[in-house]
Amino acid sequence: MNNVEPIRDRDTITDIKRYLAIENERNYILFFLGISVGIRISDLLTLKKKDVKNGEFKLKEQKTGKLKQTVIPTNCMKAIRLYIAKLEDEDFLFSSQKGINKPIGRIQAWRIIKDIETRFKLPSLGTHTLRKTFGYHFYKQFNDVVTLQKIFNHKEPKETLIYIGIQQDEINLLMKKFNS
Repeated sequence: MNNVEPIRDRDTITDIKRYLAIENERNYILFFLGISVGIRISDLLTLKKKDVKNGEFKLKEQKTGKLKQTVIPTNCMKAIRLYIAKLEDEDFLFSSQKGINKPIGRIQAWRIIKDIETRFKLPSLGTHTLRKTFGYHFYKQFNDVVTLQKIFNHKEPKETLIYIGIQQDEINLLMKKFNS
């Protein structure tokens, strides 16, 4: 797997959301929810209307098998409510055009993110970018690596900081200030 980066710039995130909201509502919600809750793409793609309509959901993580409870932030839930109004409870949030009530796959999700990478000239994006972007901005907002570590099910805070790119940011900042 290639190393992917979070989207660090808030203005870029706003621009991406605006673009996707106009271009494709499903892709907009995929991006918005992905950067708002920080779950893996494999778990995100399995969500149905009934799972999210109350503003929170529980799922068994595919990778770890652990039970995870997630609250959807208010700003994201507002967009989701508009989106799911036309869906039935058993409909997948991110339905594919192939087959009846089938979710898009990881490859289609990857294509959506790669389109964002190209369109916005961003480096090293992939489906994990959504999760990392959530983590990066959660940490920047709350400066709480322990809670983020629990959200991600990481063993050590150091692992979480490396994962979201904070340590590399700090190294880059210090290197710019370094005088030899």
